Amino acid sequence: MANTPLDEPKKGPLDGVTVLDFSRVLAGPYCTMVLADLGARVIKVEKIGTGDDTREFGPFVENESAYFSCFNRNKESIVLDIKSPRDRELLERLLDESDVLVENFRPGVMERLGYGPERLAQTHPHLIYSSISGFGHTGPFSELPGYDMVVQAMGGVMSLTGWPDGEPARVGTSFGDLSAALFAAVGIISSLYSRTKDAQGTRVDIGMLDCQAAMMETALARYDIEGVVPNRTGDCHPSLAPFESFKAEDGKLVIAAGNDTLFLLMADAIGASRLAFDPRFITNDLRCQNRPALVEEMERILTTRPVQHWVDLLNEEGVPCSPINTIDKLLDHPQLKARNMILQVQGSAGKPFRTAGNPIKMTGRVDLGSDTPLVAPGLGQHRQAILDELMARHGSYCLPSTPGQAGKARSAKAGATSSGQRQGAQSDQAAMARQDSRKASGSAATRIKGGQSASDKQGQEPARDLGKRVGKP
Repeated sequence: MANTPLDEPKKGPLDGVTVLDFSRVLAGPYCTMVLADLGARVIKVEKIGTGDDTREFGPFVENESAYFSCFNRNKESIVLDIKSPRDRELLERLLDESDVLVENFRPGVMERLGYGPERLAQTHPHLIYSSISGFGHTGPFSELPGYDMVVQAMGGVMSLTGWPDGEPARVGTSFGDLSAALFAAVGIISSLYSRTKDAQGTRVDIGMLDCQAAMMETALARYDIEGVVPNRTGDCHPSLAPFESFKAEDGKLVIAAGNDTLFLLMADAIGASRLAFDPRFITNDLRCQNRPALVEEMERILTTRPVQHWVDLLNEEGVPCSPINTIDKLLDHPQLKARNMILQVQGSAGKPFRTAGNPIKMTGRVDLGSDTPLVAPGLGQHRQAILDELMARHGSYCLPSTPGQAGKARSAKAGATSSGQRQGAQSDQAAMARQDSRKASGSAATRIKGGQSASDKQGQEPARDLGKRVGKP
């Protein structure tokens, strides 16, 4: 039966929201990737020449960074020279049109550039301004540089990762960056909802160390209650048993029997009903106290058959379990494929490769497709289209003055956007626009110096300040 309009999937819930993305490397770009996956338009502002640092991170696909493409899919890229009055005017127009600004510089950098949250709260009160930094914008550590490894160490998670007789270990992914990115996305979406009620923007200040503390589960409370410093427990849960990995005949599997009922089902599934009546294992607390004996009893049975044999039996009884998959097993995992969680991404010209999709599934909403690759932008790829959209219609920016240049601009725009409404500009109109551009640029420079509380010196912030970033893995 043909779909009716009511049956047709809707666009993402953030369709119509524009995000101006000043962020670099991982924490900020991952946050804005989530927003883009949910339907927002994300315009990535990059520095001249090099752009985001991750454009130089491997692995590479046809000379384009797969690292960059993974976290910048479905975004637009514009290069801006903040020292240029004309580009500052373009940035002002971008701020007028945007709903959200995301940055992950060290505190103070955006202020020195003239685009700090206090100034924008005055000139663009509708804007939701989100900062991600190592330690947030208040407190004695706020000026320190913060990276994933640093906050993992400072926040305590490294002290809990690894085996009791081993050294502290970094979590295998950039846990500090990714958790901060997700908390930032929650803060931004909450602020968008709040703005529907009072039309006011909000400052969202995310510190990576704060996020690490928030992700400590019960470790802080356990220490405060018991007075014992939590330590590394390998792969077992400190409060549940059996809840860890076990040896089988051909490898290891995880069994997570998190309550008494599951423990009884587990014992029946592996043919060890006697364990359910062993006085050492009657309650979860006793099982935790006698964990070594429990593991020994279970592995005596589990090592007689292969992993898949036990996984099949345990799944039949509804006991949570899994083999310990290596990464190569994920790309063709039937559950991930069924959930559309493996999609294709490519650079602006490279061949596609597979990566993880959007885990937020919503009824009646368009999900990211797995067949058509999502494209990450080339450096500055969308500048001409954005100029045409925001500046040329006002006659306030220099347009191509010859038919050949105009044709190149039209071709560049056509490759970056489907909008071709203003591709017919004539050379005499371009000449007039160029004259107006000079006038407008001069007035913009005057406005920046006076009405925006940003001195010319601030407007010419050295590029080295743009390099003081957080979130680099």
